[in-house]
Amino acid sequence: MTRIEFIRNEEKKYHDYCYDNYKLFEEGSWLYKPVKTVTDLLHLFDDKENVKVLDLGCGVGRNSIPIAEAIKSKNGKVVCVDLLDSALLKLIQYSKEYKVEEVILTEKADLGNYEIKTNEYDLIVAISSLEHVESEVALNKIIQQMADGTQNNGVNCIIVNSEVTEIDEETNEKLDALMEVNLSTEDMIKKISSFYTGWELFKSEVKTLEYSIIRNGKPVLLKTNAITYVVRKNNEKYFN
Repeated sequence: MTRIEFIRNEEKKYHDYCYDNYKLFEEGSWLYKPVKTVTDLLHLFDDKENVKVLDLGCGVGRNSIPIAEAIKSKNGKVVCVDLLDSALLKLIQYSKEYKVEEVILTEKADLGNYEIKTNEYDLIVAISSLEHVESEVALNKIIQQMADGTQNNGVNCIIVNSEVTEIDEETNEKLDALMEVNLSTEDMIKKISSFYTGWELFKSEVKTLEYSIIRNGKPVLLKTNAITYVVRKNNEKYFN
């Protein structure tokens, strides 16, 4: 088993455990509520019909469901991409529960191999997912596709982890961080911003976070610098 295969197997176990033991929008886990940065962007599309959204690494719908609810009345669609069958199956169930099944379109794919159509989306979100592609080459590819796949005046919203460390809470031993791409915060920001020259910057911030997770039945403290980067495409700027 390669290191990437091992990491993905461990991540699958962790996420399957969360999806089986915690319900969407109920207190007790990070599934409790959507990301505020994402929901705060939805007003930008209040006057637009046929809004099309891409959620990369959608999980069970923490962000996809609220987005779908917001654009349902305007013939909107949310394309939801994830690698885990467990996530997509739960998402389909939740989409029915929240009466947005006609808005949600699911696709199973590894983000590193996913193809985004050019000039297709009004909003593309990638929340804690880009760091799970298999290499920096794959990371570069998907960010470039996100930029190319966005319509004029469309928005890209990225939240990505950097400088991730994991510590065994029982022994205080530093563990191998199970993250496919684990760059320094400075390098990750520099990389992301390089793909959005000329875009309007809405938000760029770094938050140092730490929280307990369960790996193979043991408590592990995960520390990360979480980068939030939100930009809007404005082609007119390229010609001024």
